[in-house]
Amino acid sequence: MRLVGTSAFGIRLPILGAGEDLVTIVADNVVKTIEQQGKPLTETDIIAVTESMVAKAEKNFASIADIAADVRTKFPSGEVGLVYPMTSRNRFLNILKGIADGVDKLHILLSFPHDEVGNPVMDLENLDTVEDFINERIAQNKPALIPASEFRAIAGAYKMPFTGVDYVALYESIGKHISIYFSNDPRAILEKTPHIIVGEIHSRNRTKKRLQKAGAQTVHTLSDILNKSVNGSGFNKEYGVLGSNLSTETTLKLFPNDAQGFATRLQARLHEKTGTTCEVMVYGDGAFKDPVCGIWELADPVVSPGYTPRLGGQPEEIKIKFVADTKLAHMNTKEKEATLAKMIHEKANNPTQFREGTTPRIYADLLGSLADLVSGSGDKGTPVVLIRGYFDNYTSQ
Repeated sequence: MRLVGTSAFGIRLPILGAGEDLVTIVADNVVKTIEQQGKPLTETDIIAVTESMVAKAEKNFASIADIAADVRTKFPSGEVGLVYPMTSRNRFLNILKGIADGVDKLHILLSFPHDEVGNPVMDLENLDTVEDFINERIAQNKPALIPASEFRAIAGAYKMPFTGVDYVALYESIGKHISIYFSNDPRAILEKTPHIIVGEIHSRNRTKKRLQKAGAQTVHTLSDILNKSVNGSGFNKEYGVLGSNLSTETTLKLFPNDAQGFATRLQARLHEKTGTTCEVMVYGDGAFKDPVCGIWELADPVVSPGYTPRLGGQPEEIKIKFVADTKLAHMNTKEKEATLAKMIHEKANNPTQFREGTTPRIYADLLGSLADLVSGSGDKGTPVVLIRGYFDNYTSQ
């Protein structure tokens, strides 16, 4: 029996500039890697490329001024509410600067005890005190919108443990025309203005509908900001500034526009060079949650914005430990192995028979999370990940 199952490892690339031929560069380095390993590419191998590299190859950048210009066009009244933005320097600070530069008055509404992806804005030890304070306000028919100064008098000032940043103070420092409030009801912002930008990523459409139903006059999500070019800027037609990252002090790298096309072209190029049609995907943040800090890593709108067709499927697997402990419990080891092998070979006829205990997710989400953990986001220098044996099972040789 072959002992090694799934393996995944990073592939290093040169330090690339914007607009380079990423398909050729990735294909060449994958070929060099498999030659060094002495193991040819197979049809069940997967090449994963980080979205950051794809966006850079597209030259998909925009400036704070571009964001400001788009916001000013969409909100000519000049007074805007920003609901539930992420508290992050890398992911949101330049977006916030652009929004702030595009309005005359900005009301920011934060949720508590953390933002949508788990970044805390207060010490959880003080949550009961805050909730008691809010219940008292409700009993007194006071506004649901709590000014930051009042909220922090109860909850205390708070710095993110990992970064040492007080995000309320940081966001307030962007401009004197910014006011920050707290409420876990997004409709509370309507006390200040009917013109709203929804800052959420994954819940943006539901919040938009709730605000519109509550009487908001203008509601845009971050996917509407820079969803087309402004003064020749980069853009993303589907996600706007969602999925963007800090590039420089004044610019953002946006989510790639043609990740699907890139995956298709790279698959074709690798076939030309190796004779093998493997799977290809573009990945961003993995969909996992840190068990210590509670932060959900998925700050991108999706794990994978582009992948070859097979990766859109879901695993149809037999839960070995469940079957071994129930139906096969009376057998010896050799009998269990033989019976499991037969079940695996026959599962195509009844793929859901023994799925108990497995969670159906698409391959692209699972593989993107794996690739994100392998490549990291620091100095590893491996924006390409080769995943081998992922489609294997217990019987594979």
